[in-house]
Amino acid sequence: MKQPRFASLPFRLGTTSYILEDDILPNVRFLANQVDDIELVLFEVDDFNNLPTPSLIRELYAIADDHAMSYTVHFPLDLAFDQKDAADRAVNKLLSVIDATRDLEPNAWVMHLDSHHTSPEMGEKELQQWAANAITALKRVIAQLDDPKQVALENLESYPPEWNHPVITAANVSECIDIGHLNLQQRDPIAYLSDRLPFTRVIHWHGIGTRDHQSLTNCSQSEVAAILRLLKEKEYIHTVTLEVFSRADFETSLDWIEGALSA
Repeated sequence: MKQPRFASLPFRLGTTSYILEDDILPNVRFLANQVDDIELVLFEVDDFNNLPTPSLIRELYAIADDHAMSYTVHFPLDLAFDQKDAADRAVNKLLSVIDATRDLEPNAWVMHLDSHHTSPEMGEKELQQWAANAITALKRVIAQLDDPKQVALENLESYPPEWNHPVITAANVSECIDIGHLNLQQRDPIAYLSDRLPFTRVIHWHGIGTRDHQSLTNCSQSEVAAILRLLKEKEYIHTVTLEVFSRADFETSLDWIEGALSA
């Protein structure tokens, strides 16, 4: 449940399922009283699989119900859509995650488009084929959902966020805006958020230190305050995930937000 100090925020404030150096369940138990939403970071690859079992799903659901909390699910990262066999494997992985987590009624399933075959030098024909492959795969996935907007496409630092826009429109899915990735590209997050918030279901927020996904203390407090003001002015009601992966980064990010709100 949202902490009283953040009651003025209109959105659901969350973080990831890897704040403690432990499995999903201990993290959820630790975070349940501190956040509105937990992003379950899942892997479904050949050598490792942390998809929740049905019994774990029941326990996660009960915790969420007891604490007025919700979940966001992050799809596996190792997806590719450039060839039919690869696309079939990727779609099957996405559907396996949906099947495993559907009973949690997640706010969104966050997805990365294939970035292994992108580069700033891509020609228009290559870019159109890349988008077409993604749209075809996405339509197979959202056919299994009640609402296609439960899928949220995330911008990555490896290609311009605008490349996602025609895919989002054609597949009628949502956007996940990663502010840290925008900062890595030296893009103005305020300008981008102002334009794309109507399409957005999830926002990822983290600072850039020696690497990305670090505490918001690596951002200026004035930038944090400006983003919070914008989200309040635009009455953004969906999920903001502090996408960090340690207790220290999580707790100092909360303190930094509190400081920005009181400045």
